[in-house]
Amino acid sequence: MLIDELKIYIESGKGGDGVARWRHEKSKEFAGPSGGNGGKGASVFIKAARDVSLLARYKHLKNISGENGQNGMRNSMHGRDGKDLILEFPIGSNFTNLRTQQKFSLDKEGQLIEILRGGRGGFGNENFKSSINVSPENVTAGKPGEGADFLIELELIAELGLIGLPNAGKTSLLNALTQTNYKVGDYPFTTLEPNLGSFFGFVLADIPGLIEDSSSGKGLGHKFLKHIKRTKVLLHCVSAENENITKAYNTIRKEIKNYHKVLVEKPEFVVLTKTDLVSEKDADKLVKELKKINPKTFSVSILYSDSIGAFKKEITEILKNSV
Repeated sequence: MLIDELKIYIESGKGGDGVARWRHEKSKEFAGPSGGNGGKGASVFIKAARDVSLLARYKHLKNISGENGQNGMRNSMHGRDGKDLILEFPIGSNFTNLRTQQKFSLDKEGQLIEILRGGRGGFGNENFKSSINVSPENVTAGKPGEGADFLIELELIAELGLIGLPNAGKTSLLNALTQTNYKVGDYPFTTLEPNLGSFFGFVLADIPGLIEDSSSGKGLGHKFLKHIKRTKVLLHCVSAENENITKAYNTIRKEIKNYHKVLVEKPEFVVLTKTDLVSEKDADKLVKELKKINPKTFSVSILYSDSIGAFKKEITEILKNSV
């Protein structure tokens, strides 16, 4: 199951402490201060990777901490800096620092963003030597690292997103196109999380069923509408079971427009699903009705291999020409 939201505490490393040490030389036991500075604590970076399952690796972690800097040492030796911590997250991850409300977004593969700066190392007593204080005892402690709870929300980035009312056959169609085996059922909201499949290198996402007033939060609401924002092409599934297919189509278009106007500007194709439940004559009639709304309309039945085979060719052309 895809994890698309979680909260986790992340902190950078603490700086190492400065130390008070004395230089010991032959015939001169106390040759002056030589306490080194502490090393800098590890900073924390997030990095974008092309793997939507990455978020799941953090699901059971309560907190993540960067490495502390090493304390200073004798003979003016500075402590080692903490190794910066790089955390990989899926492309499309949005971070909110709940302490400062600062936001970060990972939009492209390999993108690297510093979200927490490591603590500064403390000063050893050698730093405080002066003409009037040749034997300073002064040292400073390392500064603590930054820490905060982060809300991480994943907006899927897929080449093609399957949208439609609950029970429109989206998951079944995804299974047939990508040889996946996601759960399906003859009742609404069978899919409670977005499902993903690979189609000749393209990512297909089954966006769980939207309903009227989803844009205002009704039903599963914004939880799934957000995923459509980063989908490049929409495949709008309309079931032949609907008594009024025009109304079914318009309901979804209204909701995605109310949520974000840019969504209705995305390339959209319509597919009449479950055509095996009606006669061939009625299926043709329904396709003609949908083509009046969107000329780029197809029909498919997952029960017939010829129908799925033909539709796969259509999808291949759509993706090649639209992505």
